[in-house]
Amino acid sequence: MDVSFIGGPGPQRGVGVVAPFDFALDRELWRWTPDDVSLHLTRTPYVPVEVSLDLARLISEHETLGNAVSTLTAVGPEVVAYACTSGSFVGGVLGERAMCEAMSRTGAVPAITTSGALLEALVELDVRRVALVTPYTVSVTRSLEQYVAQAGVTVTGCAYMGLTRQIWRVAYREVVDMARRATARGRLGAADALFLSCTNLPTYDVIPQLEAELRIPVISANQVTMWAALRRLGTRAVGPYQALIDTSARVTTGPGNETGTGAEAVLPDRTSGAVLPRSPVPPPAPVLPDGPRAPGVQGAQGVQGAQGVPGAQGVSGVPDEKQQEGWT
Repeated sequence: MDVSFIGGPGPQRGVGVVAPFDFALDRELWRWTPDDVSLHLTRTPYVPVEVSLDLARLISEHETLGNAVSTLTAVGPEVVAYACTSGSFVGGVLGERAMCEAMSRTGAVPAITTSGALLEALVELDVRRVALVTPYTVSVTRSLEQYVAQAGVTVTGCAYMGLTRQIWRVAYREVVDMARRATARGRLGAADALFLSCTNLPTYDVIPQLEAELRIPVISANQVTMWAALRRLGTRAVGPYQALIDTSARVTTGPGNETGTGAEAVLPDRTSGAVLPRSPVPPPAPVLPDGPRAPGVQGAQGVQGAQGVPGAQGVSGVPDEKQQEGWT
């Protein structure tokens, strides 16, 4: 059979992805990727350390990230992304910027992180009040709240699962249940958007459903990662009716969207993916309490949605010091 007339294959543009060693949702990243773009994934080395904020820092060390980016340079990606939420927010806004710079130096291409992409997406959507869903324990969730607060964005509510491993096994229905908890209107008022944290938390198919129900933009860790990476290629992520990707899907009359220009305190650096505060912001006040919950805070008490998920905890408003901390 003569196949010489077929030609091809067509040219491909590459996105390099550095993921934590336990990342299990490669296919979800691909679902946001257009046909003319290839993903080149590598993982950080396995570390037999108890899951904790310390581990998040360990797998996000500049040397570790540099080594991972070096393994991707042979295939010539045009941008590299660190697909880990907690690993990129654990050092705060300045720490996230330093990670991008370290990866860019090694790969000689623009670099982004999931947490930097989160702040960039909040600016894109004019969000200054956000609700959070996390699979993490209380201490890791609080670290995310502090990171968002550093960028001048108010956390209006939060639901967390207390998981320590195998986060990718969480069912969509549990994500939806936690989203409803996090966005329940409380003392701090309504949210402009909802963020579903953790690149190991499945979210692709629930985003349109939640946006239709909640009437606010819903963004997730893997979604913002791919959106920001592809943006640097001058192309768009693909997916069903999602406000971040499709401007026609954006609700302009939802809670908190009537006035203002959004998250005015964050400045995205579109070359590196870093985001810095425009001016000093007040010290962030933790939304999750050390004792009984403050009024209006949507902590996931005795989470029913975590049943059957290995590592799930019946989390109350008070952290159990014996718990491990989810970090992906």
